Amino acid sequence: MLPLDPVSVLLSIIVCIFLVTVLYKRKEDVPHNYPPGPKPLPIIGNIFDLDMKNPHLSYQELAKKYGPVYSIKIGVQKMVVLCGYDTVREALVNQADEFAGRPDVPVFRDMTRGYGIIFANGHSWKAMRRFTLSTLRDFGMGKRTLEDQINEEANSLVETFKSYKGQPFENEMIMNAAVGNIIVSIILGHRFDYNDAKLQRLLTIVADNMRIGGSPMAFLYNAFPSLMRWIPGSHKTIRPTMDEFRLFVRKTFTKQRDQLDVNDQRTFIDCFLVKQKEEKPNPELYFHDENLTTLVTDLFTAGMETTSTTLRWGLLLMMKYPDVQEKVQQEIEKVIGSAEPQLVHRQHMPYTDAVIHEIQRFSNISPAPAHQTTQDVTLKGLFIPKGTTIVFSLTTVLRDSKYFKKPDEFYPQHFLDSDGNFVKNEAFIPFSVGRRSCAGENLAKMELFIFFTKLLQNFTFKAPPGAKLALNPVVGLTLAPQKHEICAIPRN
Repeated sequence: MLPLDPVSVLLSIIVCIFLVTVLYKRKEDVPHNYPPGPKPLPIIGNIFDLDMKNPHLSYQELAKKYGPVYSIKIGVQKMVVLCGYDTVREALVNQADEFAGRPDVPVFRDMTRGYGIIFANGHSWKAMRRFTLSTLRDFGMGKRTLEDQINEEANSLVETFKSYKGQPFENEMIMNAAVGNIIVSIILGHRFDYNDAKLQRLLTIVADNMRIGGSPMAFLYNAFPSLMRWIPGSHKTIRPTMDEFRLFVRKTFTKQRDQLDVNDQRTFIDCFLVKQKEEKPNPELYFHDENLTTLVTDLFTAGMETTSTTLRWGLLLMMKYPDVQEKVQQEIEKVIGSAEPQLVHRQHMPYTDAVIHEIQRFSNISPAPAHQTTQDVTLKGLFIPKGTTIVFSLTTVLRDSKYFKKPDEFYPQHFLDSDGNFVKNEAFIPFSVGRRSCAGENLAKMELFIFFTKLLQNFTFKAPPGAKLALNPVVGLTLAPQKHEICAIPRN
C-alpha cells in the first residue's frame, strides 16, 4: 500500500470542504416567504437547537421565539413545525388534503416498507384506510357486541391483578397483553393467554421498537441514514425484529388463506383475503401480501401500544391523585354499581369522562406526528413547498393555554362546567384530526372507558410504600410512564 501524500490529503480535504459549502449554499436557497427559524449549521442543520432526548419540548420552546409556524433542518432535511391548536386545525382541517402526506423517514421505512396504513402514501394508503375503517365497523367498533368482548378481556385483567393480592407489581406487559388481545381477536379471531410465549415476544418487539424508534440513535439515523447504517447501535435492531414480527403475520394469514371460506368471513384477515381474490383482475393491485403484512402489524402496534400506555398513565395518575380516584369510584358506584360497564353509562358519568379525557390530554402520548405536504401551500401567510416534512406539535395543542386553564397540570376540570357537567374542548385532539386521524379512535375510546372503569370498580390503586411517583415520561415514538410498580387493593 502506497504511503499517503500529506499534500494530496490536504487538497482532498479542501476540495471536500469547497464542495460541501457549494452544496450547502445551493440547498440553503429558500423560497420567498418561507417560515422563519433558527439558522442551521452546514451538514448537521439545527441538531444543536434540539434536545434529542425530548424533541417535543424543544419544538415548544422554539415556537416561543419563532411563532406557531417555523422551519428547522435536521441534517439536510428541511422541516416545518406547526404549533398551537389554531394553527394545527387550519392545516389539518381547513387544508386537509395539502397536509395529508407522510414523509419517508428511515426508521419508519424499516418498520413498514412503505406499506400498510400509518406510514404509507398515495392510492395504496387510501385503499388501506377505507378498507380498515369499513372492516372495523363491520366487526363491531362502536357496537354492543364488541363492548361485551372488551368486558370479558377486562374481567381477565381484573383476575390477573387480583392474583397479586395487593402486593406491588409492574403492569406494563400485563396491560399490553390485555389491550393487545382485543385487536388480536379482531385480526386473528382468538385471544392469547397473557403468559403465552409468542404473545410475550410480539409485545416485547413492539415495546422495544417504540422506545428505540424515538431514541437519540434513531434521531441521528433519520438525519444521516447513509452514515448511521455503518455505525452500530440500537437503531440497527429495528429491521431484524420487525422481520421476525412480519414472519409471524405471514405464517398466520397463510394458514388462514388455506382455510378461507368467502361466505364466512370471521376475521379482519379473512376480509382482506376475500378482497385480494376480488382484486386479481385489476392491474393496479393494493390488496397484496405486503400490504396485508404491514397492515396487520400497524393495527397490532397502534391498537395495543397507545391505548395500553394511556391506561398505564391513568393508573399512575390515580395513585398520584387519590382524591380524583375516590371521586371516580363514587360515580362508578352511583351509576354502574357492580354491573358490567357499558358505553351507555358514560353519558351519566361526567366526572369519570372528564378524568379519562384529562388523562389523555396530560399524558400526551403522541407528541409530534410527522406529515408531508402533497402540494405547495400557504399557511398563515407563509409559503411551504410541496414535499416538505411537517411536524405537528400536539404537545402545544394539548397544552395550549388559550384552551386549557392549567395546561401543565393534571386538572379534570378542563372538561367540566361549573355545575359538574361534561363539556367538550375543541383543542382536545389526541387522535389528531383530518385525513390522517387515528382509524381506531372509536375502538380506543371504548377500550379506555371500559378498562378504566372496570379497574377502578374493582381496585383502589396505591403506590408501594416509600415509592416516588414520577410524571416525567420515557420518550420514544410515544411518551410512556417511567417504570413503576402499582398496588391494586381489592375493593370487595
